[in-house]
Amino acid sequence: MNYRTDRYGNRISVLGYGCMRFTQSGGKIDLNKAEKEIMEAYHAGVNYYDTAYVYPGSEDALGRILEKNQIRDKIYIATKLPHYLIKKADSMEKYFTEQLRRLRTDHVDFYLMHMLTDVKTWDRLKALGIIEWLKAKKESGAIRQIGFSYHGNTEMFCELLEAYDWDFCQIQYNYLDEHTQAGRKGLHAAAAKKIPVIIMEPLRGGKLVAQLPEEAKKLFEAYPVRRTPAQWAFRWLWNQPEVTCVLSGMNSVEMVKENVKTASKVQVGEFTQADEELLHKVVQAINARVKVGCTGCRYCMPCPNNVDIPGTFAAYNRRYTDGRRAAVIEYLMCTGIRKDSSAASQCIECGKCEAHCPQHIAIRQELKNARKELEGPLYKAGRRIIKWFKLY
Repeated sequence: MNYRTDRYGNRISVLGYGCMRFTQSGGKIDLNKAEKEIMEAYHAGVNYYDTAYVYPGSEDALGRILEKNQIRDKIYIATKLPHYLIKKADSMEKYFTEQLRRLRTDHVDFYLMHMLTDVKTWDRLKALGIIEWLKAKKESGAIRQIGFSYHGNTEMFCELLEAYDWDFCQIQYNYLDEHTQAGRKGLHAAAAKKIPVIIMEPLRGGKLVAQLPEEAKKLFEAYPVRRTPAQWAFRWLWNQPEVTCVLSGMNSVEMVKENVKTASKVQVGEFTQADEELLHKVVQAINARVKVGCTGCRYCMPCPNNVDIPGTFAAYNRRYTDGRRAAVIEYLMCTGIRKDSSAASQCIECGKCEAHCPQHIAIRQELKNARKELEGPLYKAGRRIIKWFKLY
């Protein structure tokens, strides 16, 4: 197994175990199966295990497996505070105490603000006393490192990096999302501040493996270097020194073995120009059905009325590659889970964005099209739930 060090000198395995997708059986996690997979990963050198309060049964399953095999102090646990459920100060202690009980431990190595959306959300938590609470937990050793996970645009991610002295962060990043979400720019911004970056969705929820179009498959098959689609996706990430650890939701021993094999051989800088060009062609093949030729360059930003133009187009395009539900969920996460919406419906058609677009996209019209596709009943219901529970 290869390892990379964090800002405190800890050796983190480049492959991390994402514990959100444990196999379910009869409505519960198949604990025996999960144990075999976790222990296969552990014996192969994987030492970073990521879970969250809201992953059904995940924290409890992980805690039971670690306790049974007496390996709690030989690995790192990462879990997440459901800040969107917190309405008063003592709720932080309530949720954290429950997490320690589930995980059967007295401390959490890596503690994240789960899906932190924007600086205003962080300011709300600060008003509830989270800075003082985190400081006390860190001083006591109950929390070793503090970070946040993020879905959203690059600009807000960079603002959040400046909002607190974070020990690490977690972003969605893969070769298809290179210039959306936090993106390469966000990755480099974190690295410039010496903030380690944990990667989620390296395979775009399996899209970069199981849902590749035929043209993309043919490109991989014709290439002289033989790698599986998963190996291409992981190696692209590990080729970048700014990436600390890549999470994989492994739910079979075979998948663990394959990913470990890749993680044990990969080296920074191993990608050739031809490799990069191949993945560029693969992205083009995946995006052949997209509606808007937005490259995510962000020359159209910032929008004077706060529309997340690249984020909207990324979700709109996903409608035609991944389906409506996946598109609306991404759109809601990127534009709706915040106090100040950045949705397409905010557009006032001033046209400033079009004057700066290198692709000469008819942005105003395409935003109207995106709004019709994405801001339907599912999106509106999501926004109502967010407002009702004040999940921002």
